[in-house]
This record gives sequence, structure tokens and C-alpha cells, in this order.
Amino acid sequence: MLTATLLVLAVAAAFAVLVSEMPRIAAWPLALAALVHGTWQAWREARRPCGGIMISAGEARSTVDGRAVEAMTLSWRGPIAFLRWRDGDGRIGRRVFWPDTLPIAQRRELRLAAPAPVNAQMPASMAP
Repeated sequence: MLTATLLVLAVAAAFAVLVSEMPRIAAWPLALAALVHGTWQAWREARRPCGGIMISAGEARSTVDGRAVEAMTLSWRGPIAFLRWRDGDGRIGRRVFWPDTLPIAQRRELRLAAPAPVNAQMPASMAP
């Protein structure tokens, strides 16, 4: 769907430039550039490989695209899942799972496999 959306946006951008009041001598090259750039973005997105995420429990390490990662956290905001990790080089990686990108069964599996969040302990509200 993302590839199709990028193609539609590329055509819409070219059309928007052509129907604007920009002089035609500048509008046609700009419309062509918008169409080419949007098509290139869609092509690049279509060629991007699908990644694999393996969340391990216990001593085993979690992996993303076959590479070991550290400090993997999962947070939920309504139906959207945010996965964050740090790889061996110290770079931070992120994935966002919208309801349309992850079926219900896999969402449940992700929720069950994710490490439990560590909650901060609240200090005592009264002196002993």
C-alpha cells in the first residue's frame, strides 16, 4: 500500500504544479522532477527487504534482521505498537506497527513475547 500511495502522491504533486499559476517554462520541469522523484521513492520502497524480528526470553538475545540487538523495548499507544532497540554499533533502531501492517494474531504474539516493562517504584507518600 505504501508503494501505491507514493505513486499516487507523485502524480498528484506533478498535477498540482501544472495547475498552479507558475509560469509554464518552470512548471513543466518541476512537475517532471516531482514525478521522477516520487517514482524513485516508490521503487526504493518496493525493493526494501522485509525484516525479521525475533524476541528472545531469558539469556538469549533478540535479533532484528539477523543481527543481535540490546535494550529492546515495546510500547503501545492504543492499537499502534512501537518497538525500539539498540544494535551492536550503538545505533538506535525503531519499527512502528500499525493495525493494517500486523494481523491480530501476530499483534497478540508480539504483545506476549515482548519483555515486560520496568515500572519505577513510587516513593512512600508518608514518613514511617
